[in-house]
This record gives sequence, C-alpha cells and structure tokens, in this order.
Amino acid sequence: MPTVIHNALGRIMIADEVIATASGLAALDCYGLADMAPRKGMRDSLSGFLGRENPGRGVDVTALPDRLEVELSIVVSYGTRIPEVAANLREKVSYTLQETFGIVADKINISVQGVKVAGER
Repeated sequence: MPTVIHNALGRIMIADEVIATASGLAALDCYGLADMAPRKGMRDSLSGFLGRENPGRGVDVTALPDRLEVELSIVVSYGTRIPEVAANLREKVSYTLQETFGIVADKINISVQGVKVAGER
C-alpha cells in the first residue's frame, strides 16, 4: 500500500519501495553500519544472486492509512556501540524521510543481524 500525502495541490502517492530505497541509502551513510542484512524475502536474495545492488535491501516499510513503520535489518561494525549506531540510524532515516518526502515515520525499528570485523567479506 503506497503512502499518500495530501496537500493544497492534490494527492501524492509514494510507493513503499521508494521509501525503502531512501531509508536504505540514508542508513548506509551512518557511522558504525557495516552493511544492511537481507530481509527474509525472496527479492533481496534474488537481487543478490543476480549481482544487482539493491539500496532498499534490509528495509521493510509498512504503510497503513494512519501510520508509517520502517524496519531496518543491519550488520554493525565490530567495536562500535550498538545503541549509538541505532540512535544515529533512527535520526538519519527520520530526517531523510521528513526532508525528502515530508512524511514522518511513526516507528523506526532496528534489528541487528550481525557484527562484521574490519577486513571481513
């Protein structure tokens, strides 16, 4: 279900994939984040298999008529403080959604799926 924004000029519909891509790109810009973890869906696995980079990988968007929730599955860098990485991630994604689309995410949930040591693939 796309996110719908109403303004004086009309209605704007934003696909969940667009919100996921913007959230993923914002997240990748945060210190302490090593990578996005694939969701439990076929789309992330298939794009990885085909060699395509998916900026929305690890992001799940739930758009309901009265709220927007974003779920981020991440891998953190070894030695970083996970609560600080999560707080920075929430702030960056929230700011990006507000500035880019003019929408406010009611919840930004973060699920740490792993820790990556520098130099590891």
